[in-house]
Amino acid sequence: MKTEMEIAMKLLEKDTHEKQDTLVALRQQLDEVKAINLQMFQKVQGAETSMQLQNEMISSLEVKTNHMIPTSKEMEQRLQELEKARQEAEEKNHKMKCEFGGKIKNSEQQLEKLGKKCSSLERELKSEKEQRQNLQLELQQEKDKTCLLQTELQQMTGLKKELQKLQDEKKELQKICEEQEQALQEMGLHLSQSKLKMEDIKEVNKALKGHSWLKDDEATDCKQCQKEFSISRRKHHCRNCGDIFCNSCSNNELSLPSYPKPVRVCDACHTLLLQRCSSNTS
Repeated sequence: MKTEMEIAMKLLEKDTHEKQDTLVALRQQLDEVKAINLQMFQKVQGAETSMQLQNEMISSLEVKTNHMIPTSKEMEQRLQELEKARQEAEEKNHKMKCEFGGKIKNSEQQLEKLGKKCSSLERELKSEKEQRQNLQLELQQEKDKTCLLQTELQQMTGLKKELQKLQDEKKELQKICEEQEQALQEMGLHLSQSKLKMEDIKEVNKALKGHSWLKDDEATDCKQCQKEFSISRRKHHCRNCGDIFCNSCSNNELSLPSYPKPVRVCDACHTLLLQRCSSNTS
């Protein structure tokens, strides 16, 4: 864009110089035409002056003819000759007037055309100057925009470097987080296994000590949901832990070592026994 604008400026300057040279040449031609018109006018004045002189001579000859009767014939002959000469001079004068009048008219027309052309060239020159000023202003604006864009580009380059640095740090942090999560999963797995082993040990100890079978009179509400027993909410013993629960909290059956058939167990014992079975199986 900048190169195209510079080329356009050079072309405009060249065109402006050419038009200025043409304007100078037209002005020189105009001065020459004016000089020719002046010469033609002087010649016409000279011819009119000579015509006046000839008329004066004719008048003096007529006076002399009146006074010189003996020589009147000669004078008449000379007068005729002079009249003829005068007529020829008038014809020549008329021809010169016609000829120079046409030339003057053509010169005036050419002068008028040249004046119009000069005015048109001046307007074009003014327009070209305005366009040149506008182009210079646009070029300056483009230069300012280019400087701003270069500054923003430098800032963007710095931001890209910072972004790349942050992305690298993020990848390293993600890698560290993944390693820590994997370590936490492994620790959680070991912890779950340890809890299961502890539960197994507790169950074994509990089995060794014997379950304490809670009496019906000792329980007034469900051990799990804490809802009070009534005629509609009856009491049920868990055959594993011996505590008393409502029907909804002990609606499970499992096979126990001390019972040949599946018996009622509470939700907590049901979950615990299933986990122990699955861990033993694995």
